Amino acid sequence: MKKLGFILIALIAIVLGLLVGTLNSSPVQLDLLWIQFELPLGLAILLGFSLGVLSGLSVIYIARVLPLRLKLRKARAALIKQDNTDLSLPDD
Repeated sequence: MKKLGFILIALIAIVLGLLVGTLNSSPVQLDLLWIQFELPLGLAILLGFSLGVLSGLSVIYIARVLPLRLKLRKARAALIKQDNTDLSLPDD
């Protein structure tokens, strides 16, 4: 079921990308300080969107996911340490 959902989302993304690319085919000049080049407007839009999504996901990962993973690792280590000390106590 997950595979079908992924394929469906991928097809929708491809169709939307082709649609944006064909409807915005006029060339635009891109000036990035030292580099200047010309590319179709649709490609510039898709590149900007992709870079925005990538940078947003990176910020979310660094700000939320990474600290939670570190906290989970510490909690697991503390739990393992606690289980080891419980097993070493004598049963009187």
